Amino acid sequence: MNRPLDKTGFELLFRNEFKGLVLFALGYVKDYDTARDLVQEAFLSMWEKRDQIDLSKPVRTYLSTIVKNKSLNYLRDNRKFDARLISIEALYTDSVYDHPDKLIESELQKRIETVIDELPEKCRQIFLLNRNEHLKYQEIADLLQISVKTVETQMSKALQSFRLKLRNYLMILLFLTTSFIRVDLFFCV
Repeated sequence: MNRPLDKTGFELLFRNEFKGLVLFALGYVKDYDTARDLVQEAFLSMWEKRDQIDLSKPVRTYLSTIVKNKSLNYLRDNRKFDARLISIEALYTDSVYDHPDKLIESELQKRIETVIDELPEKCRQIFLLNRNEHLKYQEIADLLQISVKTVETQMSKALQSFRLKLRNYLMILLFLTTSFIRVDLFFCV
């Protein structure tokens, strides 16, 4: 038997997907307030039908379908756009939301790995212990038998290196973070 979506899961889903779905709807309706309203309506519809939703399937796809249909219905009802334009934009928007550009994600991931590889050995070691192993500065200092100040200095150097070497990727990062691609942003504190 499939468990229904509970309040906590729904709230988490809302927090994780709301912004992206607003951008998705905005691709159709071209008005931010309308897009927000449509996404809120989509979440309300989903909550009302939560007992009927198959959670073994991607809920995000279900939500994007609701938002798409609500957006197209809004356009139809308000006759703000030519039907041909709606169908062309639907093709573009669907591909952006449902199929994130893996090439961009892959390129950015390679660039991040290159920056990590270019860090001085001690700096790289401290950075990876913090970001990959989730150790606190004090834990790193104890493990490596160095001062916390040294850990802070090395982390600062690593983050500065990321800022400098990835500054040209800022727009890509902004796109990826609003397009539901999970990328570890190693250089953000």
